[in-house]
Amino acid sequence: MNLTEKKLLVTRPYKTVYKDGNRIVKVFSKEHGKANVFNEALCHSRVEESGLAIPKVLEVSGLDDQWAIAIEYVEGKTLAQLMEEDAANIETYMEQFVDLQIQMHSCKVTRLTFQKDKFSRKINSLKDTIDATARYELCTRLNSMPNHTKLCHGDFNPTNVIVKEDGTMAIIDWSHATQGNASGDAAITYQEFALKDEALANMYLDLFCKKTDTAKQYVQKWLPITAAARLTQVTTEEEKQFLMRWIDVIDFQ
Repeated sequence: MNLTEKKLLVTRPYKTVYKDGNRIVKVFSKEHGKANVFNEALCHSRVEESGLAIPKVLEVSGLDDQWAIAIEYVEGKTLAQLMEEDAANIETYMEQFVDLQIQMHSCKVTRLTFQKDKFSRKINSLKDTIDATARYELCTRLNSMPNHTKLCHGDFNPTNVIVKEDGTMAIIDWSHATQGNASGDAAITYQEFALKDEALANMYLDLFCKKTDTAKQYVQKWLPITAAARLTQVTTEEEKQFLMRWIDVIDFQ
């Protein structure tokens, strides 16, 4: 893959993202592994089959002993940018955000990994972070949750929604997508907001529960599970402590 017009967009611990003409190119670190890169491309490609308006995967290739994925570039601003620039209309943006998530949850992609399986693997990998009793209780709670097969993003937050000039929206970054329970997906989104702004998190949860006729207590029951799963990808001590509080305060009885 020849990056002729590359413009650095963002750097993460395991990837660097560029804009290259009409493409977005994710270049992964050598440590991320070839299998992980192909799995992400496959996951994204399967979501394309849902009929949602999302950018398409264009190419997977090797680049200087690393692997890269090229995806269609979507012109526009992230919903996070609009929320920050136009705070007076934050409630309108939040309603659009929740409506988009509900639309996504109405889709099914049968060949995706099951949400419960992914959460279980992540929880059981935390042997150095959470003791065996807590892991057992978390997995018991997870197994008790209803089995659904809705399309779940796994990292649905306003930075992953592009708003085009005509007002239509496209969801990006499908590397964590699964089929599973919409309330589990909503719990992840709630915690994404709560990391930065508790008021926005509560606004989101109120609106999601109202529009889906879901009891808040049901979404909240997922929070220890999603907090534990997220612990596998934390990058700061502050975030780790934030997530550990969700787990530590839970009465597992």
